[in-house]
Amino acid sequence: MSILILAAAVIGGVLLSAQSSINGAFSKQAGTYESTFLTFASGALVLFVGILFFGQGDISAILDAPKWQLSAVWFGVGYLFLTVLAVPKIGVIATNISTVIGQLSMGILIDHYGWFGGLQIPFDWQRGVAIVLMLAALRLIYIADRKSALQKKQAA
Repeated sequence: MSILILAAAVIGGVLLSAQSSINGAFSKQAGTYESTFLTFASGALVLFVGILFFGQGDISAILDAPKWQLSAVWFGVGYLFLTVLAVPKIGVIATNISTVIGQLSMGILIDHYGWFGGLQIPFDWQRGVAIVLMLAALRLIYIADRKSALQKKQAA
């Protein structure tokens, strides 16, 4: 079962990259806010239909959730908006690696302190090295992207 979950996460990552790229291109025509709005409006419609057929039957339970848990909505909106903003300027891979670095950094803090009721996993040197290596990868990719963009500009 765990291999299926890992495969689902990889597929989710593939879809997220494609979505970031498409939204970035779309935002050049329609605008960043408009692209973000369309994504959320479409997602809301699809999820509404999903709730009708597969929901647990108590959508009003959302109102009973602790208010701090509802703040996750704003994090999702912020993530999508910032991604749509970044992709046309720095490219998909630099945006996605930056996102992963942010996720890993916050994940390390959440794990270390056991925030939000999660499993407490102390920070160790391996996690520190992982972040440093991701930062190095981002630097190398960003330098290569800038060099490629400059060469294209000079060729034109």
